[in-house]
Amino acid sequence: MSQTIPGTTPFDGDVAQKGYALNKMCFSFNHQANRDAFVADPEAYMQQYGLNAQQAEAIRSKQVLALLAAGGNAYYLAKFAGIFGLDMQDIGAQQTGMTKDQFKAKLVAANEQC
Repeated sequence: MSQTIPGTTPFDGDVAQKGYALNKMCFSFNHQANRDAFVADPEAYMQQYGLNAQQAEAIRSKQVLALLAAGGNAYYLAKFAGIFGLDMQDIGAQQTGMTKDQFKAKLVAANEQC
């Protein structure tokens, strides 16, 4: 049974299978040598992992929502984002359509309500 949650892409078995190559590549970024190889030649690195056209374009665009739609897992995508100096607040800002400063202010305001 698939659950629909507005504004989210649930990561279920079907999405995991769809994103296997993308997530395997992002997991490889645990090693500095792999991050360096990706930065040196992203196209060759993506080809090495067999990314499909949707996944490769999502990597090129560095857009989190496109990566999630292509089957990316948030935990693995954080490895990719780290290559470019992006943190989870950058990712949250992209997901909500805010600037990073707006997103941080929203987090602070939500914390003050607790």
